[in-house]
Amino acid sequence: MQIVRRVKLEDGTITFFLAFGASRQMCRLATTFSTQKQAFTYLQRHRTEFEHMARARLASGELEDGIVVLSML
Repeated sequence: MQIVRRVKLEDGTITFFLAFGASRQMCRLATTFSTQKQAFTYLQRHRTEFEHMARARLASGELEDGIVVLSML
């Protein structure tokens, strides 16, 4: 699985896609950081944990408007 960064929604919140093969799943990570750069660094540092959380939420159908919503660990 691969994380591909996309546009920020608001300060400290970033949207990214989990890629598995040709499929992509949009995910949103809400953080308490004030900049997108800080949030993205945090995402990269905890990448494995967020991938597992996103996969589990996707498998259980925990989506909000078709998006996997995550928050800080």
